[in-house]
Amino acid sequence: MNHKSKPCLGFLGVGWIGKNRMQALSESKEVEIHSIFDSSEENLRSALSDFPSAQPVKSYDELLEQKIDGIVIATPSAQHAKQAIEAFEKNIPVFCQKPLGRSASEVSAVLRAAETADCLLGIDLSYRHTAAMESIYREIQSGTIGEIYAIDLLFHNAYGPDKAWFYNPALSGGGCVMDLGIHMIDLALYSLDFPKIESVSSKLFSKGKPLRDRTKEVEDYALSTLRLSNGAVVQLACSWNLSAGVDAIIQANFYGTKGGLSFKNISGSFYHFSAEKYLGTSSSRLCEPPDAWSGRAAVRWVQKLKSSRRFDSSAREFQIVADVLDRIYLNP
Repeated sequence: MNHKSKPCLGFLGVGWIGKNRMQALSESKEVEIHSIFDSSEENLRSALSDFPSAQPVKSYDELLEQKIDGIVIATPSAQHAKQAIEAFEKNIPVFCQKPLGRSASEVSAVLRAAETADCLLGIDLSYRHTAAMESIYREIQSGTIGEIYAIDLLFHNAYGPDKAWFYNPALSGGGCVMDLGIHMIDLALYSLDFPKIESVSSKLFSKGKPLRDRTKEVEDYALSTLRLSNGAVVQLACSWNLSAGVDAIIQANFYGTKGGLSFKNISGSFYHFSAEKYLGTSSSRLCEPPDAWSGRAAVRWVQKLKSSRRFDSSAREFQIVADVLDRIYLNP
């Protein structure tokens, strides 16, 4: 692939989210949709109906043998680490759905494989790339609200996942923290340039009772507190199937010595976000919809890929987030 050509991509998993990312990448005009594989014939047929020029293959092994410049992985969580490592063993750059692994050790193994192969790795931590969060990030980096000492994170989903594997800890690695909390922890740490974390504490619940055995069930409500090396405190609350009065409550609120910032969804939407700045009792809107953000992380990965297919050290941030999730699960 030369720098002026469009990367040819393979797609592993073309269910709802995989197909959505394929659509976003196609609309970006940055790539060629080359080949696809999904173990579900229904998913494969649906994807081919929208992308008839794509080449269907019969297995992941066959997909890895195609002449592709990168692969987009959107399969169940338990498969991510193994599939990403197999791609790197073939020297193929990877863009993977979150979580990259079910544990910090799985994420570490993927990162080692990516570095060994010197291949670009991206993860679909998509909320970073909303216009609202990008405006929040710029404000934080410019220091306009002073030194941040508190961050409140919320992700309450009035629904639960519709696939059975999400509720099997061996397959999912965890419940609402792994599914939703990962996004919010990433936003907080990313915004502060990944400071050292002094301590993590948490309380995990399943169906209204404290979670007793992580090998048998997953949490559907979680509270966690992170204490950072700079003295700041991050508080996370996330859930599935909460009686929240709306479809979802999604917020990242940053409080500093000179003001505050809020990233939040609008009217319970999963898709529409605003950014606001607070100075005392006054507020101003920094950003509001419309914003077609859902595939933007994948597009940004492709833009990096066009410049260089080599390993990008920023991928090590994924390890820091995975370490925090491990500590949340190990310190209830």
